Amino acid sequence: MGRRTGRGAAVWRAVVRSAVVGALLCVSSAVLPGRVAVAAPDVPSYAFADDVRSAPATTGTTGAARLEPGATYRSSLRGEDKAYYRLELDGMSDVYVSVTAIPRAGSPLSAGDGISVAVQDADSVTCSSDSVTVGTAVSPQPLTAWGARELLPGKGLCQKAGTYYVVVERTDTGSGTGSGEEDTDLSDGRSWDLELAPVSEAPLAKAAATRVPEVWDSSTPTPPVDEPVSVRGGAGFAEAAAVTQGVRSDEIVPGQTLFYKVPVDWGQQLSATVDLGSAEKNSGYVVDALEMTLYNPVRASVKDTGIGYGGSQKSASLPPAPPVGYANRYAPTDPTKSLRFAGSYYLVVHLAAQVADRFGEGPYGLTLRVRLGGSTQAGPGYARQSVPRGFFDVGAPDPVPSGDGGLAGADASGGGAPGGDPAMKAVAVGGIGTGSVLLMVLGVWTLTARRRAAAQMRVNAQNPTA
Repeated sequence: MGRRTGRGAAVWRAVVRSAVVGALLCVSSAVLPGRVAVAAPDVPSYAFADDVRSAPATTGTTGAARLEPGATYRSSLRGEDKAYYRLELDGMSDVYVSVTAIPRAGSPLSAGDGISVAVQDADSVTCSSDSVTVGTAVSPQPLTAWGARELLPGKGLCQKAGTYYVVVERTDTGSGTGSGEEDTDLSDGRSWDLELAPVSEAPLAKAAATRVPEVWDSSTPTPPVDEPVSVRGGAGFAEAAAVTQGVRSDEIVPGQTLFYKVPVDWGQQLSATVDLGSAEKNSGYVVDALEMTLYNPVRASVKDTGIGYGGSQKSASLPPAPPVGYANRYAPTDPTKSLRFAGSYYLVVHLAAQVADRFGEGPYGLTLRVRLGGSTQAGPGYARQSVPRGFFDVGAPDPVPSGDGGLAGADASGGGAPGGDPAMKAVAVGGIGTGSVLLMVLGVWTLTARRRAAAQMRVNAQNPTA
């Protein structure tokens, strides 16, 4: 019994020490300043999906990696090489593939530096093509373009089941604008990371109207003026912070790109305004300092807006766009053509790296104002589920910040607490979790010890000579 008592005391002391450490971790994490999350000059790297798969690029169609709708892939694009990927498609579904390229931080870029994406059939016929460039800001940032195999009435090409290829390549004007070099050489061997996200849209159960609505409310909506609720924008599409109608406040540092997603149902109109706060000093002017781009659920660009910055507060709004409708796919041009799905629409905000040179490393205050107009309508009636399942349904919204500045269920970014540091949140959760588990163990140990003591007392009472 003596050795048992001594061992129990040692365990007791160890448990108490562990519980105290857990509690201290919890307290320390609560008092650390939230600004650590976006401490300048560090810019968080692009956040790939947690379940991302590898898809090695090939420089030709032979041996091209197969992409499955519903999965997300990570790859790379090297220099002047073309990257090929393979799709095996049926003759009933529309398939969309978005490609996000991530230039390396500090890479010398020209205004025309970017990527192009094409979908081709087995006979080299181009089904669709899209391209995107850095633009005059020449600030390294995620660049997203997309390709598609669409089954449209009266279109004779790319309508059959079979093998198709996604072709990705770098584009460049060779101007070297803003890079500090005479030319940008794509053969320098430096590669860009790629994120590829193929999606399959199911056919309709029965034919729907193909006439695009000609009348819609094109007036500029009034941005909401609610009290801002803190939110942390994500570092990639997969970690986009879920927001709904209202006003959200955030922080951004030069060179950073923030991702937000808004559930938009059939018949609804999305409008958004972004406000950039004033700087602590006024030193010149940066053209194309802040850009906000709206992407649809398959990550195709819908429209964008941008502002120059001279150190004082600035605001920019997306141009008015029609309500989301299935028939919009038959429109001749964007943005109407891209507003063809219900689902999560993405607002992507980038602050040019050059802002740091003129006005300091920040962080800078950012306010996002989102409004949903129009009226919700019934969906078009798909014959089966798309891939991923429920991709073009709004469904239950992700947890978003509550109106009192707290959180309704979980924080909207899926990461750090509003205005706080994701790393510090992890420490806090770890501290709380560690302390809770240790206290539970402590309680179980104490209860067991008491039961053993009571049992021994009963034995001694029944057998005094034992």
